[in-house]
Amino acid sequence: MEVRVREGDSYAYYGRLFMVPLELIIDSNEKVNPSNLKTGTKIMIPGYVSVPYTIKEEDTLWKISKAKNLSIDAIMILNQMQNPNQVVPGETLYLPERISQQHVSLKLPYGSKILTKQIKALKKFYPFINVDRIGTSVLGNHIQEIRIGKGLKKVHMNASFHANEWITSMILMSLVNQYLVSLTNRSQLAGINTINLYNETELSIVPMVNPDGVDLVLNGPPTGSRQEVLKINEGSGEFVHWKANIRGVDLNNQFPANWEIEQERKAPKSPAPRDYPGSSSLSEPEAKAMADLIKNNQFDRILAFHTQGEEFYWGYEGFEPPESEFLAREFERVSGYKAIQNVDSHAGFKDWYIQEYKRPGFTLELGRGINPLPLSQIHDILKRVEGIFLASLYL
Repeated sequence: MEVRVREGDSYAYYGRLFMVPLELIIDSNEKVNPSNLKTGTKIMIPGYVSVPYTIKEEDTLWKISKAKNLSIDAIMILNQMQNPNQVVPGETLYLPERISQQHVSLKLPYGSKILTKQIKALKKFYPFINVDRIGTSVLGNHIQEIRIGKGLKKVHMNASFHANEWITSMILMSLVNQYLVSLTNRSQLAGINTINLYNETELSIVPMVNPDGVDLVLNGPPTGSRQEVLKINEGSGEFVHWKANIRGVDLNNQFPANWEIEQERKAPKSPAPRDYPGSSSLSEPEAKAMADLIKNNQFDRILAFHTQGEEFYWGYEGFEPPESEFLAREFERVSGYKAIQNVDSHAGFKDWYIQEYKRPGFTLELGRGINPLPLSQIHDILKRVEGIFLASLYL
């Protein structure tokens, strides 16, 4: 929500008036000097929208503010009013309305277009977040990253490495949306004051690593790639079990952590709906974008959201630090998921991160059943994984 500065206004006053943490207002207006607010400057108030209201014959500003549980000055600043008695029946007044519910849809299959639309909405409602493009997919779809928080601790999470695991993007975006609502409402999540997490931790989220693959599973092959994709899929027009990117390369078998072993032992020796590790490590633009993101940042830990099994993996070839076991036990406690240190697998994103940086990395296998998991599971999964999401930020 946008307001204009009046003489004598300050960020601290806006924080008290709208009951929003001061640091969120400052971070929502990074290009404005908070110590030198000039009259007429546009200021964004996060966590609010302006809602039109038609003034009735018997209305006064006091009656409207009381009925809507709003400060009179909050209404005046939004409408640039000089006199609280100047309300004219039939005219439109704009009322500030706090956002208390999340906007991420949990009812429709979650493709790249819906994701892009919802990231734009979150940026509009919560302008203190930063949104960036870290790369593009084979078909030129943007691979987007969201950043939240200013703390010294740096945590990264991602989802939808695998195409038919698109439900993980919905889950991660829902967790992010809950976090943002909690921040602007000064409310707690699971008894935790989230503004402390914001000040202590910088969270990086890539909600959809494989947008081309997700769209393929949900919508079928794009016109320009139809013949190639059908050939990889052995002529079948059914893509429900497709995990790879649009070129038939499994993005979670693309990383230089004993990649040669995976190449040798994996059954597919050419592009396939799943498991083919590619002609070389990091051959695919999606995997390269993720590797570059990690190389260019000093993340303290990473979490990759996958499905399914209600378990998570936290070790790789003994490179994991002692801290990993502590985190694993806490994740196990808050979620009920089973912690597994080692599996007979290489070349994964988590494997490479642990090998290269000797820091905690986790592959979370959400839910239980056959991929793609049904949307009927999403609320149960969210309830289980919320504890892991929060613990990764506060521990």
